Amino acid sequence: MALQNNIAATELRQRLRNQVLTFDPSDFDELALQIFRYQAEHNLIYNQFINHLNINTEHITCLTDIPFLPIQFFKTHTITTGSISKGEVTFQSSGTTGQQTSHHNLYDPALYRAVSTQIFEEKYGALGNFHILALLPSYLERNNSSLVYMLQHFIEESGSPFSGFYLHNTSEMLKSLENLTSKPDGRKILLIGVTFALLDLAESDYDLRFLQENRNLMIMDTGGMKGRRREMLREEVHDILIHAFGVDHIHSEYGMTELLSQGYSGGAGLFTPGRTMRIFLRDINDPLSVYDHNISGSKTGGINVIDLANLDTCSFIETQDLGRFGNSNGSFYVMGRFDNSDIRGCNLMIL
Repeated sequence: MALQNNIAATELRQRLRNQVLTFDPSDFDELALQIFRYQAEHNLIYNQFINHLNINTEHITCLTDIPFLPIQFFKTHTITTGSISKGEVTFQSSGTTGQQTSHHNLYDPALYRAVSTQIFEEKYGALGNFHILALLPSYLERNNSSLVYMLQHFIEESGSPFSGFYLHNTSEMLKSLENLTSKPDGRKILLIGVTFALLDLAESDYDLRFLQENRNLMIMDTGGMKGRRREMLREEVHDILIHAFGVDHIHSEYGMTELLSQGYSGGAGLFTPGRTMRIFLRDINDPLSVYDHNISGSKTGGINVIDLANLDTCSFIETQDLGRFGNSNGSFYVMGRFDNSDIRGCNLMIL
């Protein structure tokens, strides 16, 4: 009987995986409910969490009723759905000395690469139309960053000889940018970096005036000071970057170690979630009171995320971020962090 149950669960997992890659956006709710039922049964930690809340899963019929697992569980437990025994890669969050960090096992790298590519290209176009220059010194100093893993794939997919990571070779990066500015080939140039590194470059002694002639340049920050600089308002940071690089606005990425899907902002800090991601807000004083974009108005609340790509871990995450919804359906702003939570060093800036 146990063998038959394992076979049935494996077949169900494969069907759900195929749906994650191919579903129509109008079917998001139904697919999320299917994944909830699958994970509620086959994820030991999530199952115990639901039972402690005395929730009958058969009574869950809408997404706002789904219990969201507090993100801190990724620090204290191995979160796994199904019988997979070992992840191919283990992502680890950044943290200051003495902080307990999150661990997220990646059991299906092909799914992560496919979903992250799909999300980026739906927002910005084919990766083959980009030169991707990544300025991520703090991430490259460790070998278990989900952001580095994703961008390594993007760099390979771009097929550009100029694409790559830049750790301490800023001069080489600027030579590439100067070459691409003087000899444009029609591709967009994505300079993506951790916030403190972009600020360091913007305020350096390097002459960046040539970049102001490049209409194909796109600057994207991934957030995070990593303790290297004082925390700053998003508007303050973006004003400095806009002035230094001569662009009209600064793009941003919202993601984290515990998620396999991303959201992107085209400017002003307003994020659009990827197709496999849905943002909800929870009441600051009642974490079980969850509301969606249609009924929230301009309220600020804790950010809950449904990430369908987290098929093999948990797709329903209660983060420690504060946010509010934008005017367009599904859009959101990140307002900061709960006071009693660790300051995360990636993918978040304070408004």
